[in-house]
Order: sequence, then C-alpha cells, then structure tokens
Amino acid sequence: MKYSVVIPCYKSSKTIATVVEETSAELTRLGRTPFEFVLVNDCSPDGGATARTIKALAQEYDNVTALDLAKNTGQHNATMAGFSFAKGEVIICMDDDMQTHPSQLSALLSELDKGYDVVYGYYEQKKHGFFRNLGSKLNYLSVRILIGKPKEMKTSSFFVMQRFVMEYMVQYSHGYSYLQGLVLRTTRNISCIPIKHFERTVGESGYTFKKLLKLWSGIMGFSIVPLRLCTYMGYFFSIVSLLSGLFVLIKKLFITPNMAMGWPSTIIIICFLFGLTFMFLGLIGEYLGRMFLGMNKEPQYVIRSVTVKEGKEKDE
Repeated sequence: MKYSVVIPCYKSSKTIATVVEETSAELTRLGRTPFEFVLVNDCSPDGGATARTIKALAQEYDNVTALDLAKNTGQHNATMAGFSFAKGEVIICMDDDMQTHPSQLSALLSELDKGYDVVYGYYEQKKHGFFRNLGSKLNYLSVRILIGKPKEMKTSSFFVMQRFVMEYMVQYSHGYSYLQGLVLRTTRNISCIPIKHFERTVGESGYTFKKLLKLWSGIMGFSIVPLRLCTYMGYFFSIVSLLSGLFVLIKKLFITPNMAMGWPSTIIIICFLFGLTFMFLGLIGEYLGRMFLGMNKEPQYVIRSVTVKEGKEKDE
C-alpha cells in the first residue's frame, strides 16, 4: 500500500524540509511504505524562497513532487491541487509548520485501519492565539448548522483518508472548495481522535482575519441554510410588522384617539428593515456571484510548474 502526504506550503521555507524529513522517518519506523510527498507552494509572498525550497527537495528525493502555483488560492484549493497529483491508496493531509506533528501519524493511521474512510485528528489543547481559537469555535458551530456536520465530529487540517474519498473530492472543480464539505458529501464513515498540537517553531500563522473569513465563506458553496434563513427572517418581520400595525390602529381608534404618530420610530424601523433587506440581497448576490464565476470556469488553481527528481519542470 502506498501513502501520499499532501502539504500546502505558505512561507514555509524554514520548516518544510524538517516536516518532510521527520515525516519520512516516522512513516519508515511505522512500516508505512512506500510513501510520497506532494508539496504545493501556494504562491508564497517570500521572494520565491518556499518555491526554491520545495523544488530542491523534489530534486533531492525521488518520492517528492513539488507544485508551484501561479497565484495564491488558499489552503483548501492548494490541497485540492496536491490531490490531483497524489498516487497513494491512503492520503495524509498535514500542515507545513510542524504543528501537525509526524509523531501523531501512528494514531491516525491505526484508526483508519479499523475500516473508516476518513480519520481526523483534533486538538484538545490548541497552541493558537485567543482570536484564532475563538474563530475555530465559531467555525465549528457554523459548520454544524450549515452543512450538518455531526455534533461528535471534530476536525482539523490533520487527517487521513482512503483514496476513493479523494477521487470523489477532486471531481469538484469550482473555485470555492471547502474540504470538510467535500468530505461530508462523500462519506459519513468518519472517525476523529484526540492528538497533540505542537508549538509553532518558526514564524507565525499566515492566517489573517480576512483570510480566515474567506476560508469560512467557502461553506456557502455547500449549504442553502443562509438562504432559508433569509426566508424565515422575512416571514418573521412581515408578521411582526402586521401585528405592530394592527396594535397601533386599535390603540389609535379605541384607546388613545389623540395619540401622536411617531416619526422617529417610523424612520428607525424603516432604516432597520432596509438594512436587513440589503444584507439579504448581498447574501443572495454572493450565491449568484459564485454561480456566475462557476459558469465562467474560474480556475480552482493554476499550476506554474511541476518539479520531480530528474529536475525537469513541466509547464502547465
């Protein structure tokens, strides 16, 4: 059985060689051979340092393939690019910074051997900052609501899966990929186990608030719950408005005939409802925009070059 380790790389010129070396040593120790690495440089803004590093690794090791993307596409799309080159029967997805540590592979692969299609590692104690951890909790809650993720299912970017799952995932070609959504579309035979989360040894996370928000927004391509929420909110405010109007009319006719009609409250209600309307129109527009981009074949990723040990680069 062959194992494929897919790693999206972003500003990781100082860590990715260590990840490859220690992961190789751990897989060899476990007897999980043969194995390969697919390293994907997600157009790192580091002057080409990450691209040069993974190309050097590809030329040094015969089981490393280095992909250099022409533009930054985000972690999920970069991972999808790696999937398209993975040849193993078991796919291992991990990060490039040693926080998803190779020492935890034994537990993940042993759990997969029990017959699961996908096994996620999750962290009981994360080595992230407060806001990153808060964002993870909000993401966990929203994914449960929007795409029906089981309550007991805990996930991270460190997971292993059977090849057939990956093969179905790569059939998704739109520009807004979301890995959890694709996994849940394919199978529910999923397990998750606690693993240790390690400290980042070099640098800091490349995820800004804007990037985390963009990553989270990928859920929208796998759920119509926000659109249904718009409908429910419309019903709710329509009923509230009708009841409020009836209440004011009855009060004016039978209780307080001299009651002055309040312009300020009217304007506030109008502004609130218009704001709500425009928010929902924006949400609907987001869906329509993504449909438009999908129909226009917006690429999920663009590969500038592929490097293998022979040193040949295949221009895409």
